Amino acid sequence: MDLKELKKLAEALDDSGKRELIHFLQSRTKGMSAPIRVIDEIQEQKHKHGHACPRCNNRSAVRFGKYVIKTRTGEVKRQRYRCKSCLQTFNDLTNTPFQRTRRPHLWVRFIECMIEGYSLRKCVEQLHGEVTHVTLFYWRHKILAALKQIPTEAFQGIVEMDETYFLFSEKGRRNISERKPRKRGGKAKYRGISNDQVCVLVARDRQKMTYSGVLGRGRIRTAKLDEAIGSHLSESNVLCTDSWRAFSSYSNTKGLAHYRFKSDGKQRVKGVYHIQNVNSYHSRLKKWMDRFNGVATKYLQHYLAWFRYLDSKEYENTASNKKHMLVNSCLFTITDTNTKLRHTAFSC
Repeated sequence: MDLKELKKLAEALDDSGKRELIHFLQSRTKGMSAPIRVIDEIQEQKHKHGHACPRCNNRSAVRFGKYVIKTRTGEVKRQRYRCKSCLQTFNDLTNTPFQRTRRPHLWVRFIECMIEGYSLRKCVEQLHGEVTHVTLFYWRHKILAALKQIPTEAFQGIVEMDETYFLFSEKGRRNISERKPRKRGGKAKYRGISNDQVCVLVARDRQKMTYSGVLGRGRIRTAKLDEAIGSHLSESNVLCTDSWRAFSSYSNTKGLAHYRFKSDGKQRVKGVYHIQNVNSYHSRLKKWMDRFNGVATKYLQHYLAWFRYLDSKEYENTASNKKHMLVNSCLFTITDTNTKLRHTAFSC
């Protein structure tokens, strides 16, 4: 079969089939044009204020030649730097999720899978079985460890704030002695809110700036509330919450204007004040989390950061969003190894 016949067959494919063909050809070529462009963007963003040493944070680093690494698709040249202060060498991917990677040609496709919210086994299928779901698990959490460091800017105007709860989970842990293991998630031992539930706070202004974080087990407490959200609020903000007393106590302490809505649903709106945006965010979050059939509580903050990123990008799997996610995951320091991720523990 010659090239003309292949072109005719390619033209007959639908859009999804053409994308699959493009990814297949990219994974089998040595040029890797898309990853190289991403590397250039990472270099520009990381070093716009100078070459900072990842070890001592000194900006006296200089270029120190290039070196070649062998990957599954060929050899790739990388720029090396050397710090004049501590004399350590590093490169553009040191302390990033892509450090020591041997499969750079797969990362763009994996980012696509993350934007789509695929499960690990679905990702393996999309990557044609070139990596296992165990490897992709660590890839995922290294990226999420970076995304959760993206700061939440100060809120403006009206801020809706409400908590939601997830069942405390030790998914993946063996030899649980405190209780009987649950099957397929299971149910809490006690009715209502108890220490079997993990509290997640979501705050969101009308410009869609969002904070979401794990506050601990059981009911929300004022001290935890101030620790989590205090730096993002000012006296110019107006709080809209439900009637839980921790919110009232916090707003009184900070001197914030406060509108409360009871959970009976009789009054949902007071002029421009309501909590429907944050409740809608809760609904989307819970629906999105259902696809994972339960998430270990120690990784819950990672998944909250993942969903916050996708929601801010409106779940669009575009070239711009893929590049943005790749570059941003390399702008924050990540020192978590596979062993550290595996042995991490939840602390409330």
